[in-house]
Amino acid sequence: MKKSIFLVILITFVKVNAQGPNASEYDKQAVKDVVETFFDGFHKQDSMIIKSTLANDVVLQTTARNKQGKTLFKTEKIEKLITSITSIPDSISFEEKLTSFSIQVDRTMANAWVGYEFWLNDKFSHCGINSFQLINFDGEWKIIYLIDTRGKAGCLDE
Repeated sequence: MKKSIFLVILITFVKVNAQGPNASEYDKQAVKDVVETFFDGFHKQDSMIIKSTLANDVVLQTTARNKQGKTLFKTEKIEKLITSITSIPDSISFEEKLTSFSIQVDRTMANAWVGYEFWLNDKFSHCGINSFQLINFDGEWKIIYLIDTRGKAGCLDE
């Protein structure tokens, strides 16, 4: 009887502990795949691909500094971002080059801290960090929040 109780406690502990901050590489790769799919849709200007990565009611924010050095912060509707991306004319080329990934996962929540450089018509525009918050809805990771920084300083190897 004591062995059975010990076994149940051990299995419960292992199962709960396995979902903690030391996420599996599988979980981290699944989160990275969602972010990369988002940018695949972004570059293809495909709203359906982008929307496939998003939960309902996504929060989209950005922060930067203006020319006077004051911090700017704004919230936008995700629909506005999707519309602006899908309406870019073919005469304009753009690419958001992902430069780094740092992913943390705990149970049903994840954060992907993604460095980027943005290029417009083959000319450097700006760089920063995209911070994605994701939730695992019954086995499927979805973006619920995206905030990014934007600037020109410290971006390219000088």
